[in-house]
Amino acid sequence: MGQFRKRLSEYLFIWALGGSLYYTFELVFRGFSHWSMFVLGGICMVFFTVQGQMLHWQDPLWRQIFRGTIFITAMEFITGIIVNKWMHLQVWDYTDQPFQLFGQICLPFALIFSGLCALGILLSGYLLYWLYGEEKPNFTL
Repeated sequence: MGQFRKRLSEYLFIWALGGSLYYTFELVFRGFSHWSMFVLGGICMVFFTVQGQMLHWQDPLWRQIFRGTIFITAMEFITGIIVNKWMHLQVWDYTDQPFQLFGQICLPFALIFSGLCALGILLSGYLLYWLYGEEKPNFTL
């Protein structure tokens, strides 16, 4: 039971950190955000952590970023369909952006998210090592 509580604590911490960081990022660059972006940011940060831990942080960083970017883009699309289309909350709309799909995802923001993904992977790996004594990440390009 002790290992379960430790892992739960790690994932809740990482989720809250990811949610807070993404929500703050949106406030700084957009001037507003929505609670769903906190949830989504947290889920993405947990994904970065889980994929890193499953592979013992041995995959090259570019591959982890690629995997994370695909995950983020897919989750943004799903969240957008739910929040913007079904619930009509109009949190974001990319219809004026190039290479967009239903106004929910677009190439320019996928590229921006890849940079955030890199930061999230590095941050989650080192924080779990420093704070929880998890395996030290061995990032390579």
